[in-house]
Amino acid sequence: MASVEQAVSELGGKVASARAERGWSLQQLADRSGLSPAAIHKVEKRGMTPTITSLMKIAAALGKSVSYFIDESEPLRPVTHIRAAERSLLYTSKKGLTLENISGRYGPFFVAGAEAHVDPNADSGPHPMVHPGEELVVVLEGSMRFEVGGEPYELDTGDALHFRTTLPHSWSNPSTVPARAIWLAIRSS
Repeated sequence: MASVEQAVSELGGKVASARAERGWSLQQLADRSGLSPAAIHKVEKRGMTPTITSLMKIAAALGKSVSYFIDESEPLRPVTHIRAAERSLLYTSKKGLTLENISGRYGPFFVAGAEAHVDPNADSGPHPMVHPGEELVVVLEGSMRFEVGGEPYELDTGDALHFRTTLPHSWSNPSTVPARAIWLAIRSS
């Protein structure tokens, strides 16, 4: 029973650390998880123990497994092999964007990657994003438009864009056909 109490008492700190690792505010994690900033704050400060559903939403938003938050003994794996047919979907709050996981999770790695499927006319929303790290996008099919630091970039099939995410940035698929891209997020070390 003591190990259960210890896991519950450490849960909030692990959520806070994982959020800080991404450089996200409470609001950014709330937007990505579908929970309120107040609920996340209570979890982090140990004022509330999340339901399993809430913990699953937080874990998915942070790219972590639920076991990361409740089991200290999860070994770090230096190699992750993901077969095409076994890709999991990553949570995103962005409409018209589907992300298939192609990488290991943050923690043992500095890079997280996804194959992104972007619907026609989808975009990242009305406000540019800013967070620590870098992104590298390679368009495999279709076209996309990015704005980074106030500069527009038009990407066609085969084009790539690499940028520091401390610059305000946004993306869209302004065309009438879907786009597909490999999208890598590199966290700050």
